Amino acid sequence: MKESNYNPDLRLAEVTRYITPLREGGSLPALAEADDGFKYVVKFRGAGHGTKALIAELVGGEIARAAGLKVPELVKLELGEEFGRTEGDEEIQDLLKASRGLNLGLHYLSGAMTWDVSVNHAAPLEASMIVWLDAFLTNVDRTIRNTNMLLWQRELWLIDHGASLYFHHSWDGWEKTALTPFPYIKDHALLRDASMLREADEIMRSRITPETITAIIDSIPDEWLESPEEQRDVYRRFLITRIENSNIFTDHAITVRQTLI
Repeated sequence: MKESNYNPDLRLAEVTRYITPLREGGSLPALAEADDGFKYVVKFRGAGHGTKALIAELVGGEIARAAGLKVPELVKLELGEEFGRTEGDEEIQDLLKASRGLNLGLHYLSGAMTWDVSVNHAAPLEASMIVWLDAFLTNVDRTIRNTNMLLWQRELWLIDHGASLYFHHSWDGWEKTALTPFPYIKDHALLRDASMLREADEIMRSRITPETITAIIDSIPDEWLESPEEQRDVYRRFLITRIENSNIFTDHAITVRQTLI
C-alpha cells in the first residue's frame, strides 16, 4: 500500500485547568485549559462509551479534515493523577478520576454559534459532502435537533463525531454492516440541501483513499484499544470496504432525499 500524503499527527498537551462541564453533552464533556495556553472541549475516556467514543471522534474528525471539511484541531490531552482532586462535584470528580491518562480535545472555537438549519444554509456541494461523510461514517448524531455544526468566522465547522462507527459497540457482523446503506440518513440536518450527492461521492472518494484511512487508523493510541493490531485491522477494513462500495449509501441517500422535496 502506498504511503498517505495525509499525516494525522495529533499534538500532545496536558490539561492544567478544568473550567466548566458542558452538560448539553450526554457524556459530560468539559471546557478545559491545557499547558499550551489553549482551551479545549475535552472528551473523557471515563465517560459513557469510554475510549470507543474517543476513537470515533478521532477517526471521524480526521477523515472529515482529510476530505477538506472544517473541523477544530484535535489534540491528545493527558490527565494527570492529581488532576481534579479538589473538584467539589462528586460526579465530575469520579469522571476525572476514571479518565486519568490520554483523552481527546477539540480546539475551542470562541464565539462560535450553533448552526441552525432554519436560519443558516449550507451550499449544495458542502451539504452533500457532509451528508455523504456521515453516511460513510454511520454517524447517527447530526440531526435538526442536534446539528453538531457550528458557525464560526462565517464558515460551517463540524464537531462531535463520537456517535460514528456504531458497529464497534458490537464487533459481530461488521463485514455485513460495511455493505449496508445508512437508514438514519433520513434524519440528517442537511439532507434537503444535499442536491449534489453524486458529485460529492466522486470528490470524497478521491480524497479519502485507502492510504489516508490507514494513516488515520494507525494514529489511534494503543491505550484506547484492547487489541491494537486486531482492532485497527477491523477499522481499516470496514472503512475501505465501505468507501469501495459507496454507491450503496449514496444511492440510498439520494432516494430518501427525493421523498423530502
